[in-house]
Amino acid sequence: GAGPVAALAAGLRHTTAAHAVVLSADLPFLRADTLRRLLTALGESGADGALLTDAEGRDQPLVAAYRTAALRRELDALAAAHDGLTGLPLRRLTGALRLTRVPDPHASFDCDTWDDIVNARARIREHGHVLDEWISAVKDELGIDLDVDTNVLLDLARDAAHGVARPAAPLTTFLVGYAAARGEGGPEAVAEAARKAAALALRWEEEAAEAREGGGPSTPDAG
Repeated sequence: GAGPVAALAAGLRHTTAAHAVVLSADLPFLRADTLRRLLTALGESGADGALLTDAEGRDQPLVAAYRTAALRRELDALAAAHDGLTGLPLRRLTGALRLTRVPDPHASFDCDTWDDIVNARARIREHGHVLDEWISAVKDELGIDLDVDTNVLLDLARDAAHGVARPAAPLTTFLVGYAAARGEGGPEAVAEAARKAAALALRWEEEAAEAREGGGPSTPDAG
């Protein structure tokens, strides 16, 4: 393409906001609170922009909040001086701005190479988010665009494993998903199917306990 400076100028043409948040698409640890910190730093400092710095203290101009008036001013100056913006490095723009810096080595970690992706996944596992990453990866692989309450399904798997048998956990969650898909339902259909299955697992557990106490068979009737 034409480079990040030209891309930024193109994006600015579609906004009238006083502030613009500029984010690259390879930031696996970026969170909403990081954006709030950037906007707060921008507002409190009076600078033209607020950006993150990485673990080595390097500026990350693609994880930043800027005043759009300052961006437009410097972009116009660059375009006039270089007969356009194509191919210009971002430092030509940021070097002319008054910036305040927000250190955040975690949120500023970006994935430029496959090794970076491997390292990011290792960090995610260390921070206990491997399940969320796995679910997102599976949905992408299967072409599924459906947000469901993961805790509901995990609770169902627990109830089925405890009230019926361990192998019932994955089989039950599969059947719940199949039932919801067969009915062409969304997240609400998944939740309703999970509720019914959880109630059934509870009945089985209660009936099995009663049978053990009465000396009867330990497996409840299917109904």
